[in-house]
Amino acid sequence: MGYWNSRGLRGSAFEEIINFTNEAYRKNGLAVVQKIPTPITPVKLDESKRITLAYFDKQSTVDYMGVAQGIAICFDAKETGQKSLPIQNIHRHQIEFMEDFNRQNGAAFLLVHFSLYGEYYFLPVEVLKKYYDGAENGGRKSIPYSAFEKRYEVFIEKNSIINYLEALNTYLINKNLSDD
Repeated sequence: MGYWNSRGLRGSAFEEIINFTNEAYRKNGLAVVQKIPTPITPVKLDESKRITLAYFDKQSTVDYMGVAQGIAICFDAKETGQKSLPIQNIHRHQIEFMEDFNRQNGAAFLLVHFSLYGEYYFLPVEVLKKYYDGAENGGRKSIPYSAFEKRYEVFIEKNSIINYLEALNTYLINKNLSDD
């Protein structure tokens, strides 16, 4: 059973940007995407009754789910201060869920923030799976920065929105071209 402690808030600024973006997308009729909470059971509280230690009631799948212009989407948000994205925080059940989601004609992906470079990327589940499987078979334990394609770079616009729908659209166009 997994445990949560104060390290569980890593990437929270990134998630706040995503949450702000999702609310803007909803208000503008572009998408309806929600943060999926992971059920936890508190074990330890501090003096102010804040949770300092808890365990997860069940395994989580992804951070966000919703629909954008009629297309079901699910994604996880990851942040790294390194020149690669460590695979250790991505679990087999998450990959399987995302693959199942894609098989149902949804779009599953990661949004990744490389804080070292100040850059954000859309990473399709197909690329994630390739590196995950490689790591399980003795390959590198991270996804190198070079694996993140510039065509899937996601930009924060002047209104503080991280426009991941543009990268999603590029991905869907490329996916449809390769399916033909």
